Amino acid sequence: MPAPLNTFKKRLLARDIQIGLWVGLGAPAVAELASGTGFDWLVLDGEHGPNRLQELLAQLRAVGQSGAHPVIRLRDDNRAEIKQALDIGAQTLLIPMIETAAQAQEAVRSVLYPPQGVRGVGAALARASGYGSVGDYLTTANDQICLLLQVESRAGLAALDDIAAIDGVDGVFIGPADLAADMGFPGNPGHADVQAAVSDAFTRIHAAGKAAGILTSDRTLAKGYAEAGVEFLAVGSDVGVLRGALVALRKGFT
Repeated sequence: MPAPLNTFKKRLLARDIQIGLWVGLGAPAVAELASGTGFDWLVLDGEHGPNRLQELLAQLRAVGQSGAHPVIRLRDDNRAEIKQALDIGAQTLLIPMIETAAQAQEAVRSVLYPPQGVRGVGAALARASGYGSVGDYLTTANDQICLLLQVESRAGLAALDDIAAIDGVDGVFIGPADLAADMGFPGNPGHADVQAAVSDAFTRIHAAGKAAGILTSDRTLAKGYAEAGVEFLAVGSDVGVLRGALVALRKGFT
């Protein structure tokens, strides 16, 4: 029996647009609720959300077979944490703050079993292999791993062509908030200079034959990104949606 098919990766290769939601509250019930609302993918955020391995595992279980593909964003490119995230069953990882081709190449090595990479072999203990019940996991897992790298600085943009050219990188996600801050426009990712950089990045990512992604809660920007052909587009977060709905509800009774 082979590793489960990564439907998110399959759709990236087909250049389908997939609409996603950021899940940062760290609550399995929130992840479970969000997974049933029609989003194609959910980011379980281990960078800025209060999530470590046990919390991420609980949310993976909560999402289950809902049809919303769970993407784990780790706090950095630490090889041991990448290995653990894969072993608990994540098939798609988003690695933040990638700034060099060498860093990107090491991320690729971290997610793949030898001889293509250096992922540690512990499948018999891993949820990813059904605790050993997926007999062909070791020989088929590499094909179903999807690696998304997050470029979110001027240094990252300078190295973008080299990053996107690396085999094993499935997609490049542009981080607009950090990019805006690094460009001198903190809190203003919609600034014209930032948006020009984002647009240029999409063009370069696609020229390399890779999928492009981004997050925004601005619906006008989101529509523009969709028109630009991004393949994975996050259009909000659990925090933003909940707070917005609560504020609107309260204002209805003033």
